[in-house]
Amino acid sequence: MKHLLYAAVALATVAAPAVASAQPGWHQERREDRRELREDRRDYRDTVRDARRDGVITPREAREIRRDAAEVRRSEREVRYNRHRADTWRGRPEWRDYRGARSGYWYAPGYGYRPVMRGYTWRQGAYVPRAYRTYYVQDPYYYGLRAPPPGHRWVYADGNFVLMALATGLIASVVANAY
Repeated sequence: MKHLLYAAVALATVAAPAVASAQPGWHQERREDRRELREDRRDYRDTVRDARRDGVITPREAREIRRDAAEVRRSEREVRYNRHRADTWRGRPEWRDYRGARSGYWYAPGYGYRPVMRGYTWRQGAYVPRAYRTYYVQDPYYYGLRAPPPGHRWVYADGNFVLMALATGLIASVVANAY
């Protein structure tokens, strides 16, 4: 019996690295997705440059440009945040303290859990309360948000993204229930 146990342990020791290398972790998949996105963008730029070189874009070149642009968009969707895919937020530093939904609280990535402000409606033209004005979104592109115009910042607000004027706190835009 003892020999059988030793054999099982030896087999597990030998097989474990092979199994681990055969199944890449989510962080390795994410790194590969980003690498593919960079390659797709490079291919797109090269195709556009080659097509414009002679000053005339042929129908074949136009099809190739559209195909490469669609490939870039597809790769961007894989890399961006998706609340329905857990692997899109795992491993990001601003989500390291996230432990799931909590009643009465919302999670501000990078800032932790905060109590929900009851009775406040996030709408364009209103003002962001002072307590929320410092919860800046670190990477708007990751969440699929456009770059903020000068003098504005995206902030986290009760599970919404709010585009706020820095000087006044005036809400320019709201993306409700975005994360």
